[in-house]
Amino acid sequence: MKTVRLLLGDQLNYEHSWYGKTNDEVVYFMAEMKQETNYVKHHIQKVVAFFKSMRSFSDWLKSENHQVIYYQLDDEKNQHDLVENLKQLIKDHNIEKFEYQLPDEYRLDEQLNDFCKKIDIETEAVDTEHFLTSRTDFVAFFKGKKQMVMEYFYRDMRKKYDIMMISDKNPEGGKWNFDQSNRKKWKGSPEIPPEKNIKNSVAEIHKMIQKAEIKTIGSIDVANFPWPTNRKDSLQLLDYFCEELLVHFGDYQDAMHTEERFLFHSRLSFAMNSKMLHPKEVIETVVSFWRSNKEMIDISQVEGFVRQILGWREYMRGMYWKEMPNYRTLNKLNNTNSLPEFFWTGNTKMNCLKHAITQSLENAYAHHIQRLMITGNFALLTQMHPDEVDAWYLGIYIDAIEWVEITNTRGMSQFADGGLVATKPYVSSGSYINKMSNYCKDCVYKISKKETEDACPFNSLYWNFLDEKREHFKDNQRMNMMMSLLNKMDKTKLEALKNRAQAIIANPDDY
Repeated sequence: MKTVRLLLGDQLNYEHSWYGKTNDEVVYFMAEMKQETNYVKHHIQKVVAFFKSMRSFSDWLKSENHQVIYYQLDDEKNQHDLVENLKQLIKDHNIEKFEYQLPDEYRLDEQLNDFCKKIDIETEAVDTEHFLTSRTDFVAFFKGKKQMVMEYFYRDMRKKYDIMMISDKNPEGGKWNFDQSNRKKWKGSPEIPPEKNIKNSVAEIHKMIQKAEIKTIGSIDVANFPWPTNRKDSLQLLDYFCEELLVHFGDYQDAMHTEERFLFHSRLSFAMNSKMLHPKEVIETVVSFWRSNKEMIDISQVEGFVRQILGWREYMRGMYWKEMPNYRTLNKLNNTNSLPEFFWTGNTKMNCLKHAITQSLENAYAHHIQRLMITGNFALLTQMHPDEVDAWYLGIYIDAIEWVEITNTRGMSQFADGGLVATKPYVSSGSYINKMSNYCKDCVYKISKKETEDACPFNSLYWNFLDEKREHFKDNQRMNMMMSLLNKMDKTKLEALKNRAQAIIANPDDY
């Protein structure tokens, strides 16, 4: 039976069972489509990375003697719409069966479900064989529970996959979570090894994107593209993380510094989210390396990494499939303001935001604390509409695919889901930023001041936010202490803080 198998840009799983044997009746189809480049304005490095990785995967399939039809961006047959491309392909090649791997984005899942209902040939959807949980495991685990707490989900995953366990119930090291050990400020020591040198050339792809007039954000070095775009490079980056960075990863995973973009972070998220690396192989590689080097590497370094993948990553995907499509419309705090222009330029006097945003524009990357407690914190404190915040995060980061982006942004960062993901909003004054970074040292604003013109904007924005949203938090036990302090604050002082905050919110690009 003549069969076409669709592969999406984030389905580059070299280990999938589909590829175990060849079949002359099966052809794989991949396409670089404006449907995918234009639904949000993406970082140029993100578009290039996906196209380069897709082409590498197509080449690998061909080297394994599989038949492949690949539409580049400028292919005359490419209609830049998934359904239209498939319809024409089925017609032109007398296809009798359509197969696809289940998409990880709801919009594509809907599109393909609808397509299959309308065509008159046999269809079949299979798993991507990537995640450690199914779409429905999350719902089953939390059935009957009042809150969907990630920690309990994470512990269950540790037990289920026997990862860092000494018995069926007891974790290695005597604790499930070493988060308290993962909050050190990096002050120039220990030395950070030089970045892993990948340096792919992507000039041809970049030129094609420009010619097609795809609108993008950010910058790119086309001669020295630093991201892995095939499985070999991805595995080398994983090995590099183990050998050079793991020893200090946990300690400094929350740290931020003006002179260091990546610190001890792995930069594996794109390789994983495009499925070039499997989460279980990443976890097993890291844990195995730690076991062989326990005299050098503390358990806290490893557990913090495992928790991000085995716990948080799978948890967020489960939340996504449980709550979509309603999740993308949630705005429980009723925030309505627009993103300031400096989110697209980095041109702001606030040093923390300047560095976090400029780094994002230059590298399509910022680590989780920069996203959560710098840009996300500011967006929430200035009460920006979660639709705009979502679009920015989805576009600017190379690893941002909706299943992982929207739950982290709309849920944890912006508290727009009202507490499904996070039990309290992740907001802070400037003190937290000062504690975890050197951003405040050379800032024109003073971290020690509150409501004066030279005061750190985060200080007044924080108290203004609590006051403006007090009805939302009055019954939140985790907010009791801060709400109590707010209620005891001198009214004149609070008014001065609010006046300062309102001026910032009205004209954020002036600050």
